[in-house]
Amino acid sequence: MDRLIIRLLTVLLLAAAAVPVASAQAGISRKQQERIQRKKEKKDKVNVKKEEKRLLKKHLSNQDKATRKRMKRHKRGAARHGNAGQRDPFLRRWFGHKH
Repeated sequence: MDRLIIRLLTVLLLAAAAVPVASAQAGISRKQQERIQRKKEKKDKVNVKKEEKRLLKKHLSNQDKATRKRMKRHKRGAARHGNAGQRDPFLRRWFGHKH
């Protein structure tokens, strides 16, 4: 019985000692990990842009023609004038409805 326990403990100790040696060589270097991480971040960024573009295209396809034209017109005006928006013509400012 004692011999069985000793053999079992010996086998377990040898197996436990072999595991760290095998796992130390299986790892990759930090430089490779950083390179893989950069590639993954770049790929994720590209995928996010593709998904945003797909969602915008789907959103536009859901609108009717008049709405698409109005959205396009407002987008052009915003591109020309930035956050300030497009100022109404002076006749509309003078004689237009306030609210």
